[in-house]
Amino acid sequence: MGTVHVLDHPLIQHKLAILRDKRTGVKEFREIVGEIAALMCYEATRNLPTEEVEVETPVAVAKVRVLAGKKLAIVPILRAGLGMVDTIIDLIPSAKVGHIGLFRDPETHEPVEYYCKMPPDIAERQVFVVDPMLATGGSAAAAIALLKKKYGCKNITLMDILAAPEGVETVQKDHPDVDIFLAALDERLNEHAYIVPGLGDAGDRIFGTK
Repeated sequence: MGTVHVLDHPLIQHKLAILRDKRTGVKEFREIVGEIAALMCYEATRNLPTEEVEVETPVAVAKVRVLAGKKLAIVPILRAGLGMVDTIIDLIPSAKVGHIGLFRDPETHEPVEYYCKMPPDIAERQVFVVDPMLATGGSAAAAIALLKKKYGCKNITLMDILAAPEGVETVQKDHPDVDIFLAALDERLNEHAYIVPGLGDAGDRIFGTK
């Protein structure tokens, strides 16, 4: 069974408080989404394999640890997931980026796919699916299913800034092998399938479309 990791680091929690505040403007909101994504990335990549090599410092030869050739991919769920990509790529420049476009049907709240483009070797990579919000879990579960069935991905991790218990339950039920990393697990979904207390619509607040 995949593990749910709720990251309670003080820096993450402080920045999350700013995201929740309705007075936070687009520029600051977008920047902080990226900052939280970078902090979460440190934890989500903690178990990447390393190997020992030698380098020559100005003083002597040192035995050091480097990543052991693990191939990584970042897959944002469009469009809000884009807000988490750049700072993760800053940390892992060799990672490739795929894109999955899903929107939630306003009546059924079910995900509808409208775009998908992946690196050709995505099946060989450890994949980090990123999206600021895990509400019903439908979009995340659908994105992970697509990566498994269409592209043959076997090593997938989900990273969300906020989640509702309902979303976590959906992903765990459909994909028990996937680890989930969260900055916070909120109370519930409301009647409109929004996370409570949440932070509103992450896509609108990142891109200033509302």
